Amino acid sequence: MLANHIQNGIESARVAWSRIPNSDESQFSDHDGVGLLKKNDGSAVESLDYEVIENFAYREEQAHRRRKLYVSYLLVVKWFFALLIGICTGLAAVFINISVENFAGWKYSVTFNIIQKSYFAGFIVYIMINLVLVYSSVYIITQFSPAAAGSGIPEIKGYLNGVDTHGILLFRTLIGKVFGSIGSVGGGLALGKEGPLVHTGACIASLLGQGGSTKYHLNSRWFNVFKSDRDRRDLVTCGCAAGVAAAFRAPVGGVLFALEEVTSWWRSQLMWRVFFTSAIVAVVVRTAMGWCKSGKCGHFGSGGFIIWDVSDGQEDYSFAELFPMAIIGVIGGLLGALFNQLTLYITTWRRNHLHKKGNRVKIIEACLVSLLTSVISFGLPLLRKCSPCPEPDPASGIECPRPPGMYGNYVNFYCSKDNEYNDLATIFFNTQDDAIRNLFSAKTINEYSSQSLLTFLVMFYALAVVTFGTAVPAGQFVPGIMIGSTYGRLVGMFVVKYYRKLNIEEGTYALLGAASFLGGSMRMTVSLCVIMVEITNNLKLLPLIMLVLLISKAVGDAFNDGIYEEQARLRGIPLLDSKPKYEMRNMIAKEACGSGRVVSFPRVVKVSDVFSILQSNTHNGFPVIEHTRSGEPLVIGLVLRSHLLVILQSKVDFQHSPLPSDPRGGGRSIRHDSGEFAKPVSSKGICLDDIHLTSEDLEMYIDLAPFLNPSPYIVPEDMSLTKVYNLFRQLGLRHLFVVPRPSRVIGLITRKDLLIEDAENVNTLELRATSVRSLMLYSF
Repeated sequence: MLANHIQNGIESARVAWSRIPNSDESQFSDHDGVGLLKKNDGSAVESLDYEVIENFAYREEQAHRRRKLYVSYLLVVKWFFALLIGICTGLAAVFINISVENFAGWKYSVTFNIIQKSYFAGFIVYIMINLVLVYSSVYIITQFSPAAAGSGIPEIKGYLNGVDTHGILLFRTLIGKVFGSIGSVGGGLALGKEGPLVHTGACIASLLGQGGSTKYHLNSRWFNVFKSDRDRRDLVTCGCAAGVAAAFRAPVGGVLFALEEVTSWWRSQLMWRVFFTSAIVAVVVRTAMGWCKSGKCGHFGSGGFIIWDVSDGQEDYSFAELFPMAIIGVIGGLLGALFNQLTLYITTWRRNHLHKKGNRVKIIEACLVSLLTSVISFGLPLLRKCSPCPEPDPASGIECPRPPGMYGNYVNFYCSKDNEYNDLATIFFNTQDDAIRNLFSAKTINEYSSQSLLTFLVMFYALAVVTFGTAVPAGQFVPGIMIGSTYGRLVGMFVVKYYRKLNIEEGTYALLGAASFLGGSMRMTVSLCVIMVEITNNLKLLPLIMLVLLISKAVGDAFNDGIYEEQARLRGIPLLDSKPKYEMRNMIAKEACGSGRVVSFPRVVKVSDVFSILQSNTHNGFPVIEHTRSGEPLVIGLVLRSHLLVILQSKVDFQHSPLPSDPRGGGRSIRHDSGEFAKPVSSKGICLDDIHLTSEDLEMYIDLAPFLNPSPYIVPEDMSLTKVYNLFRQLGLRHLFVVPRPSRVIGLITRKDLLIEDAENVNTLELRATSVRSLMLYSF
């Protein structure tokens, strides 16, 4: 009874919290699931063909690829691509970080030099520099690569879940992501570059896998090896892990992020390649940082890449401290869930009212947000009274105050005396990376007042909510760390004051607060825990990070989903969650099919009929029916819309006879290879409008037998929808046939029947079990 009451309370809270305009009902009008799904912005998303289409072209290729030499060649190529993805993603991250640090360093240096003479002039210059950087970012996005807006993680998560959003992995999206991130982050907006780096790594992996960009004539046929969606999915997974590894210098965290957060399908062979890619990224980043330490990278020195060393912080903790640490987890869950809900409200309103008015409104909106952020970050520290510097401690190595234009703690900003500092300017009028480093810093007790931290928390939280959803590349990792570390430091100040223990560090609580907010917003646990340990270099805090992550995730889950799931739903990306809905247990496969008539083709079909059917509906898969001698219909396979478009465009398979070209079922030589049927990544492929047929062409016929998939996945009509859901998601299917219950069984396959061993002759395979060789017939 108690469990039921708790469950009902959680569901009531979730409903009350998440009562927003729901766009799901209008998105999936194509109930049979084979058509294009319309996103809220009018563009289309399309399912990917992760299933192997075992048509005649595929089987011919596999017959030639059975040699061990070719298998070894493919293995070497896959590892070579993993190497290239790691190198290219690492170099892209180096370029983005060096550019951001130099723009930010130059901005603060110029501003600090000017405010020595006039704060008003410095204020104007500061605003203008930020405005120019943000304008350049939003202009690139709106005019060149609209798909590069946002973090990109929901779209990549959808791609690895089996849904392709047009434009997300193109070359122009990569360019927009790189240069747009430089402008938005360098312009001081309340966002980060980590999410865009994940998208950048995915774009690099996809472009390498398809040989580059044909539109911009930057392609090579030597790299055009992997043409199937399955192979490209593996490459994109490597790219996602490489992006996280480059953003945080956390290679193990990158592997776990790809496993836990973005991918829906995993295997051990892919794990090795993803780990190798992340290791390569770490080597590239480390090499670049060593080169930059000599002063060759301008303002980018030993810092820049997000890593905050707290190894010299709090070394131990007592049992009494677990209670305030648990409170931090609860606060993180509540604020994270609130952040997700507020961003969902504002993004929904923005997409329905602002962004529909055109690119000019998007540009004006981003510039207004930049102006608001600059006014707050410069103006609020002016209203804060400066504090006297603490007694100097040579052992800490911290100088107070810091000279104007220098990074670090105790910034002297609008202070009447030289030995004073402005605690609000230390975290507000600074880059986010250096502000986090200041909040995490040890041996700086009483550096910040509670009023300054509370002011920063409220204002930056509001800025992060408003900024999220603008037409610029935007990540949520760093803003989440900023917000969490602020209230974590507040709790740490309370613990220091009331527990009166000398070994308590406020920076430790700031770290736990950062982890709790990310857990409450993104709902990651294992990968986020490893990332936080890697970027702080303190393994002793691992149990505490695990504690706050578990609590914050549990609290956040009581109200809504994670931010990436919410944003994917808002963008019309139909993600399949890891587990089916509870209501599916009482449903069967037949009930999910809908009441519409199934559109099918005969084996030999007239060209005009194919063209007419493709023109009248948007289905992407069609059953192919052949009648037996007794007139009974027999399903012989599934043909895809994309394959039919290729056949219509090439015209080489047209025939005059309405009879099958090979009565035995597709054994004739085929004029296409499997690569011709592959659709370029994130593009619309061949459209029906691109095909021009004459009246003579329309009167001809096509034998579909060589092109169909003769072995699609089939389930009986009375199978529970839970089983269907798990089968569909785990196998990465696009279509699933629902048929009446079969009348007989021709054999049974067990585990031992699937154990295949190599014979002395490579071309022959012997089954260990003999049950398959002597199949028995059963009848019901």
